This record gives sequence, C-alpha cells and structure tokens, in this order.
Amino acid sequence: MIDGHRRPHGPYTVASALLHHLVPEVLERSPELVAAHDIEIRAAAPGLRDLVPAGRATIDASLPDDERILVPAPRRTLRLANGLTEFVREAVAPGRTLMVCNGAETDPTDAELLDVMTRRIPPEVLTVVVYEGGPAPADDPRGPGALWDLVDRCVHEGFLHAVAEAGRRGLETAEPGGELWWRFAQRTATALGGLGRIDEAREVWAWARRCSQDPAVHAACAYGLAMLDARDPDPERRDLARAREWVNEAIAISTLLRDPFERAFKLGFDRNGLALVELREGRPEAALALVESAMELAGELGERHPLHRMVLHANRGRLLAALGRTKEALDDYTAAIALDPGFPDHYLDRGNLLAKLGLPDEALADYESAIRAGPPMPEAYYNRAELRIARDDTDGALADLGHVLELDPGYLDAYINRAGLLAALERDEEAWADVRAGLALAPGDVHLLVVLGQLETTAGRLGDAHATLDAAVAAAPGLAAAWGNRGVLRFAEGDIEGAVDDLSRAITLDPQPDLYANRAVALRSLGRTAEARTDEQRASIP
Repeated sequence: MIDGHRRPHGPYTVASALLHHLVPEVLERSPELVAAHDIEIRAAAPGLRDLVPAGRATIDASLPDDERILVPAPRRTLRLANGLTEFVREAVAPGRTLMVCNGAETDPTDAELLDVMTRRIPPEVLTVVVYEGGPAPADDPRGPGALWDLVDRCVHEGFLHAVAEAGRRGLETAEPGGELWWRFAQRTATALGGLGRIDEAREVWAWARRCSQDPAVHAACAYGLAMLDARDPDPERRDLARAREWVNEAIAISTLLRDPFERAFKLGFDRNGLALVELREGRPEAALALVESAMELAGELGERHPLHRMVLHANRGRLLAALGRTKEALDDYTAAIALDPGFPDHYLDRGNLLAKLGLPDEALADYESAIRAGPPMPEAYYNRAELRIARDDTDGALADLGHVLELDPGYLDAYINRAGLLAALERDEEAWADVRAGLALAPGDVHLLVVLGQLETTAGRLGDAHATLDAAVAAAPGLAAAWGNRGVLRFAEGDIEGAVDDLSRAITLDPQPDLYANRAVALRSLGRTAEARTDEQRASIP
C-alpha cells in the first residue's frame, strides 16, 4: 500500500515509491530498460538519480539558475506518465496489485499516472486499486528554503500544479519583497499562467509590483503580464493591445538596467516577447526584425545564455519558414538543435519543414530523433504517420496513429486520419468507432463529418449521408474531400449532373487522381466520352 497524499513529498509521491521498489532489481537483470527510461525515472524519483545516470539530457541541467529560462508545457507530465507506464509494464512481475490510499489528495502528476497505468497496463499484469481516503499526513514542517528547493525542481520538470501550490505557501512564509519572496512570486505566476489560471497569475504579478522598487523586478512583471495576454490559448480573451503596452514597459525598463550583460539579455528577451505580439497582429516581418535585434543583443553575451540563443534561433526559423525563406529557416533550426541536441521540439519543427520541401527521408530522420530524445511524444508519432500516409505505407501509418491514441486518447487529428485510412481500406466498423470517438471530442468536426458521410454512403444510408455531407460542405466550402464525397453520393443517388458539379468543384480545390477517376465515371454515364477520356488520362487510368 502506497500513501498517495502529495504532502510532504510533492509530485509523483506514488511513482517515486513504486520506482524505489522496482528500479534496483531491474537494474540487475535489465539495465537497458532503466536506461531507456532514464528521464522519466530521474524526474519522478530524484532519490534514484545516483543509481540512474542521465543518458539522455538537455543542457538545462548544466546551466546556472539565471540561465535556465525554459518552463516545460503542462503536457510534459503526460509524456512522463506514458514513459513511466511503459517502464512499469515491462518491469513488474505479472499478477501484482498496486494499492494506493489518499487517492483524493494525490498530486496531479500521480493522478495522471494512475489513470494512464490503468488504461495501458492490462489488469492481468498489474491491477491498480485506488482508495480515495487514508490517514492524514503529518504537518509539513518545511520552511521557505526547503519549499524553494521543491518549487525550483518542479518548475524545471514542468510540475506546474505543485509549483502553484508550494509557491503560494512560499509567498506566505518568505519576507514580502525580499529576493527569495520574489523568486517564489516569479515561479508561481509563471506556473499559474501555464495552467491557464490567468486571473490568479495577474494577482501574483500585481502583488510583486506592489512589493518591489527593483527595476529588474518591474521589467519581469511587465513581461509576465504581457505574455498572459499574448499567449492566452483562447483568441477571444487575448488582448494584444494591452500586451503591447506591458511589453513596451518591460523594454523601457530593461534599457535602463546598469549591468551590460543583464541589460542585453533582458532587452533581447523582451523584444522576443514583442515579436510574438507583432506576429499575432499579422506582421511577421516586424516580428522577424525584433527577433533579429534580440539575436544581435545575444551576441554580447558571449557563451552565456545558450538556451536564450536556442529559443531565438527556433523563433527566427519559424518566422522565416512562414515567410517562405526555407533555406534560412532550416539553418536556424539546425543551429537551435546544435545548441541543445537533447531538446526534441526543434527536430519536429525542422522535420515538418523538410516534409513540406519534399524531403521525406530527412523529415523521417528528424521525427525519429525527436522520438529518441525523450519520453513518448505523441506529436512525433503523428507526424511520422503523415509521412507514411504520403508514402502509401498504410500499415505503418495505422501503427503510428494507434500509438498516438494509446499515448493520448484526446488526440483528435489522429482519430480523423485513422478513420479516413480505415474507411479507405473498407474496415468500416473500426472507422465508425473512430468517427464516434472523434465526434465525442469535437462535435461537428468537418473532417469527421466527411468520413461519416462516406461511411453512411457505403452503408446505403443515403439520406443520412446527404444531410451529413451537406453540413460538411456548408461548414467548409474550401474542403475538397467534402465536395468529392458528396459527388460520389450524388452519383449513387442517380444525380449524375450533380455528381459532376460536386466533383468538378473538388478538383478545382485539390486536383487528385481519384477525383478525376470518379468524374470520368460520371461523365461516361452522361455520354460525355471525350471529357471522360481526358479525366481518365489525368487519373492515369489505362
């Protein structure tokens, strides 16, 4: 029985106890299994770090605190949970039971892990039993210094819920306005913003502004407030004008900082933030100019702040790619990767650009580098699936999409693509299941409606199919698949002229061989043989 209460041990209390039980024995019989999950084990059970060396690592761990600027996104814990689950599934002796008490008081990291293990480990291998209640924990005696150690570790691991909780406790115990208090405030506000708890984050930034007269603190607060507006995931809530006001204030203050290194770093950091505002206001050229000015300032830092330079190279790469300057974009992505080869995200970005440039082998290599670099990443498998679809490797694509959905059952695009592949293979029952699952996540998704209409047509439910595809065409008149599938439906209904019209619209939007082939059949039915022969040639029909 493991006590899952998050106090006093914090994130991954359950995982740490389980790993301390499993890892020493697995190291003796299967050290390669431990090495394959080093990142996950070291993150969840820091007490095992002496036993489990870091075989895969980013440069973040080797940098001083003021240069460790990256905060992982909340989804990192899902990657860790999947990696830990895969380790436990291989490590545990079959037929065991894991019992956890105080399930209602677990940290979100453990709650997520228990959910993933329950979903991905067969009960005949490991039965997971969670009891909501349990004994009350002893009072947590940790003072501000110990709380800071917890907050600092959790920030860099991406355990944002724990940062928000422990950070608030730190703010209540540290001297308001002091250096330690400010560090708690900065980490807490950043975590709250990352969790989407925008109003709470604003309150912490405002509290810090009331407690300090330090210009560096006010610059950081202004930047943090700007990013709350600029990065809000809901476009309706974004206030780019207010974001510009705040980031301009940050820039104005940063220009006055006395230390030349601090000034160059913070000013470049702020200009990079303003670039995001410019981009979201539709001015990529202005954004690019700001990023390049930040890179010039970074040149004054010597070898310091490599993560800052990495971020700037990656951001410039994205902007250059958006502006069609692909060769320069590739160079920037390559420079970002060179600065930290263990950081997986930039392999994805470069791979996506290589795929668009018609270089699938190079793109595949980058996706597989991203897969190897860290815990399971659904996006890398999804991108590899798209490459395999383009190469007609249907089995490989289905395997990758299946793995994506095993890692993340909420990955809508994987349902869309797999449903389409299954429908094309006439594996209709499986396709129906994916369509239903996808529509449960996103009712009215037009891509799923297209597949649904196709399945309804095949099943002879022509009335339902017509209503579904009419809705798809109305919702997305620029989607060729909606017109093409309605054209096939109209042909099945005997509306040959309507079929030709819909297929012609689809061809105008996306001239694919199968659309020409379908229109050729309809044209022959109308006796328009010359036009049919032309379409057959375009479709490469012998």
